[in-house]
Amino acid sequence: MLNEKLIMKMAEFNGGDPKRIQHFTKVFEYAHLIGTLEEIDGKTQKILDIASIMHDIGIRPSEEKYGRCDGKLQEQEGPAYAREMLKSFPEVTPDETERVCFLIGHHHTYTGVDGADWQILLEADFLVNAYEDELSAESICTFKEKVFRTKTGTELLKMMYGVKNSEINGG
Repeated sequence: MLNEKLIMKMAEFNGGDPKRIQHFTKVFEYAHLIGTLEEIDGKTQKILDIASIMHDIGIRPSEEKYGRCDGKLQEQEGPAYAREMLKSFPEVTPDETERVCFLIGHHHTYTGVDGADWQILLEADFLVNAYEDELSAESICTFKEKVFRTKTGTELLKMMYGVKNSEINGG
């Protein structure tokens, strides 16, 4: 029930912007699927679910404050808004809130990945962004080589974008 309530809260936060609402719901679904099939532990899955729903919470504040919303601004502005929103969810512990805020503050950072939750969030967000941004096969292959690590995420990438093993492995 937490995920459903949080989705509704984020839909309200992004009211009037169906593209953003659809984006985070798709990222959540892929993150949840990857986490489940990769058999991550329950606490990590909970954190991943929350972070995937909230990962772009910094977009609107960045646009309002700076007139733009590049990835670094999203990472900078998002955690404070997430922390505030999560106060209304007593089932989210302070430690979970901190990890969610860390993930939101690093969801466009591809180095130093220190956990399955962060790795899967990056992969799920890319699976959706590649489609929404109409990325080329070359860009998809490059990102796969540099970022993708999970078996499930890699399989989804191959299925969704028709990228063959030889293209992914550079030969």
